[in-house]
Amino acid sequence: MPPLVLSDDEVQQLQSIANSRSLPHSIVQRAQIVLACGAGETNTAISKRMGLTGMTVGKWRKRYRDLGLEGLHDELRPGRPRTYEDDKVAEVINRALQSKPTDGSTQWTARSLAAATGISKSTAHRWLQTFSLQPHRQKSFKLSNDPFFVEKVRDIVGLYLNPPDKAVVLCVDEKTQIQALDRTQPLLPMGLGYVEGVTHDYIRHGTTTLFAALDVATGAVIAECKPRHRHQEFRSFLRRIDKEVPRELDVHLIVDNYCTHKHAKVRSWLAQRSRFHVHYTPTYASWLNQVERWFGIITQRAIRRGSFSSVKELIAKIEHFIANYNKGSTPFSWTATADSILEKLQRLCSQISGT
Repeated sequence: MPPLVLSDDEVQQLQSIANSRSLPHSIVQRAQIVLACGAGETNTAISKRMGLTGMTVGKWRKRYRDLGLEGLHDELRPGRPRTYEDDKVAEVINRALQSKPTDGSTQWTARSLAAATGISKSTAHRWLQTFSLQPHRQKSFKLSNDPFFVEKVRDIVGLYLNPPDKAVVLCVDEKTQIQALDRTQPLLPMGLGYVEGVTHDYIRHGTTTLFAALDVATGAVIAECKPRHRHQEFRSFLRRIDKEVPRELDVHLIVDNYCTHKHAKVRSWLAQRSRFHVHYTPTYASWLNQVERWFGIITQRAIRRGSFSSVKELIAKIEHFIANYNKGSTPFSWTATADSILEKLQRLCSQISGT
């Protein structure tokens, strides 16, 4: 077998493939074979070292000599001729994208699409998967109609990415109507092969409202449960924040447009304390408030799957979770810039308008 001579560029490319952790193992192994051939090893020595046959090593040595890097890939194999041409595929996909079923259904299924277009159900299913079409799924959105949307986005994102000196940035909101639900029967514990079982019915023992202020810099949470969520409770929670934040620091509050946050008595209280600065999120843009993500965490980990015989027990569980959460709290990693958010919304508006 004639020697295989590799240039420096070829060696560099082959080493990159041979050291890859993401490419298929077969491609990596073939690159290693070619590198060994280029280093002067014989087919017999390579086959013994790599646990392959001499015929396999010789095959990839020859394939690389004839085709270069393309020779590392498998050859296309002949198969059954296509049943449907591109026009038929385009017809089915366009129908799925641009029309609705005529039987009154709100979305296509693989079965109904197959019946309407004369193809098999498995073919319809395969084409939907190939083009990443999911007619059965839907996602929700809501565009803000705030006239100062751009200014508010830049203001709040600026606080996240470049917080002011000698100040603390707190994302504040309340999670209302947290129910103390008591399941009517004991749960079935999780076991090997099956998940935890819980009854679908429950007894209501009352509700509580969780007020929370998330420190953007540390991830720690100031929180307090209250029976209602009026402006009186919100003002009381602000006094709690005022007490816990060191006096030498300014306080920047990020809140939504709920009427409690804009009540005249709340505004009056804030006006008397010059270190407090309020930043309102745009309407229908509560996703800008990081405390909403924290509400999702406490709901998932401490509330949703719990069973509580009283509101007092529910509050105790919430307070216990928060105390442990704050011991190891870390801030959320906010990477989106104002420009990237506005560009994404512009793309969404373009999809809606069809431009």
